[in-house]
Amino acid sequence: MADTIAITPATAADAPALKALLESAYRGDSARQGWNHEADILDDERIGLDELETLLADPAVTILAARDAGALIGCVAVTRKDARLGYLGMLCVAPTLQSGGLGRTLLDAAEDHGRAIGLARMEMTVIDSRESLIAWYVRRGYALTGETRPFHELRPADADAGPQITFVVLEKRLNEA
Repeated sequence: MADTIAITPATAADAPALKALLESAYRGDSARQGWNHEADILDDERIGLDELETLLADPAVTILAARDAGALIGCVAVTRKDARLGYLGMLCVAPTLQSGGLGRTLLDAAEDHGRAIGLARMEMTVIDSRESLIAWYVRRGYALTGETRPFHELRPADADAGPQITFVVLEKRLNEA
């Protein structure tokens, strides 16, 4: 990883670039350039610009943005769920830069941020069929909790849409105490 990488909290001005990064890393043909994508599972929009702007304005959410010489190349979100629990989401690296260590660096930065704001535990959800991604998180200290959550509620009109996607929940203790 280059020495010019800076990881700082994103601002509202970053919303369009963050949206473009998230879409390129999770969806469509561009995502297939990396190993960490959902392009073979989902083909809808990953996140709406308005939803991203709402997250950026929420004081319970910090989106950390990784930049190389100013260019946005990765991000991760930490959401305070309560006084001691955080939720890690939107961890992504530009597809052509995956497998270079930036994902691990962003994960470490998110956990450090969680500790700095007093979180004791971090949880996340991962689509249950993404076995290699689940294994990557397990190698980094996250444990499967045994809990599952639905991806989204199907409307009656979507009942024939095929199998419903399920998330598995992983969690990691951030502090010993």
